[in-house]
Amino acid sequence: MKIDLTDTTASKINKSLVEGRRAIGTPAVGMVLTMVIVTDEENAYDSIKAAEEASHEHPSRTLVVIRRVSRSPRDRTNSRLDAEVRVGADAGTGETVVLRLYGEVGDHADSVVLPLLLPDAPVVVWWPVDAPEFPAKDPLGALAQRRITDMYAVEQPLRALEVRVASYTPGDTDLAWTRLTPWRSILAAALDQARAQVISAAVESEAENPSAELLARWLGTRLGVPVERVVTAGPVVTAVRLGTENGEILIDRPEGPLATLSLPGQPPRTLALKVRSTSELIAEELRRLDADEMYAVALRPDGKEGTSRA
Repeated sequence: MKIDLTDTTASKINKSLVEGRRAIGTPAVGMVLTMVIVTDEENAYDSIKAAEEASHEHPSRTLVVIRRVSRSPRDRTNSRLDAEVRVGADAGTGETVVLRLYGEVGDHADSVVLPLLLPDAPVVVWWPVDAPEFPAKDPLGALAQRRITDMYAVEQPLRALEVRVASYTPGDTDLAWTRLTPWRSILAAALDQARAQVISAAVESEAENPSAELLARWLGTRLGVPVERVVTAGPVVTAVRLGTENGEILIDRPEGPLATLSLPGQPPRTLALKVRSTSELIAEELRRLDADEMYAVALRPDGKEGTSRA
């Protein structure tokens, strides 16, 4: 069910949500959080689709904030809020409100979002593109327990990485780090089996890959060895090599959903290691809403404090 509202208010949107749930016989109970997506019109469809797929695991109220730029100077001074309310099958297993903000109201999106948050439920803010330099200090980010960015969505990912280092606040995370979860799990299991001291390490990936840089920093911190960065044709991270006194531990994924794990003195084995979809990454992030300490370690392997600790 979809309800379109033009030149509306937060109170009218809340009323429409109640009416929509009554019309389809769906109560508000069961939703575990509020997901706020801050995006533009170009990326809104893909972001909403990913959030709706993730809602099958984490039923939530999704608020999509789209700031529309008016064409004429006079229109930029006129504030208007349009909304599209989706409940039932049109919103996954939760409910979705697409908010289009025109004029000066776009500078005060937090005042529109605040009345629409689920009471006594955690808030997650996700910027699929164009995240602020200081997510925790952003008016919308300040409402959230968890703030999700994505360095893959910018033109200079490694520069964005250094911005994240400087602005990190507990509760921040990035999908470039989330993409590494299967790699980290396999590496931990491989080291448990090999039971040998690592004396060298290398991470192979396409150029300017933020996940590879985070993985190299994490390995350097956890293993206490320098980590070489090797540029390959990709896609994304293609291999990790750990040198030990007994031989090399190798995870090799040149392409496709399968990787080869090689351990000293053991035959190679094939493992599933696919490139996961955005909805799978978001679903993983919503499983834990506390601070990701390992992400902080990967950002600042030398232990330096950022300039914007809160």
